[in-house]
Amino acid sequence: MKAFKLLLLIFVITNFTACGIRSIPIAKNEVEAQLAEVTNQYKRRADLIPNLVKTVKGYASHERETFESVTNARSNATSIKIDPSKATPEQLAKYQQAQGQLSQALGRLLMVSERYPDLKANQNFRDLQAQLEGTENRITIARQRHIQSIKKFNILATVFPTSITNNFYFKYEKLAQWDVKDGEVVDTPPSVDF
Repeated sequence: MKAFKLLLLIFVITNFTACGIRSIPIAKNEVEAQLAEVTNQYKRRADLIPNLVKTVKGYASHERETFESVTNARSNATSIKIDPSKATPEQLAKYQQAQGQLSQALGRLLMVSERYPDLKANQNFRDLQAQLEGTENRITIARQRHIQSIKKFNILATVFPTSITNNFYFKYEKLAQWDVKDGEVVDTPPSVDF
């Protein structure tokens, strides 16, 4: 009887420590935290945009269409909220598309600035542009970390032996990865006319 209890204890300890009981929820929490960081960086970018538009607008007031497209894209991007703990592939795709459209609009705004040498020399504009570039780098890093955390979680949720624990206890589905959609890809580079 003692041998049976010892074997049962070893079996329980082995199964509960090595098969995902802790690692799967930890990985899920990491995915949610990384998505929150991505949205935080996108918010930082959205907060910088009004100041950038205002600075450029002072130099290029006749570029109304560009300003409106940036403002509309920012409004659309900030209106989409994503709950990291309940993100569906469709929500993530919609969020990505809105952020991609904002990236394109910002690119057009920065191209407008190329036409105005006085604007490019303006210290406020240069500071805002540097902050925006830094934020874009932070977004890239945050997305890379999120992609890695999703990869780790998906491996735990779908690969033996932790997949057994997942299917038995948690029943988590494989998470959607970031995907480059039409809204984020610029097929033809915008033209710059001097």
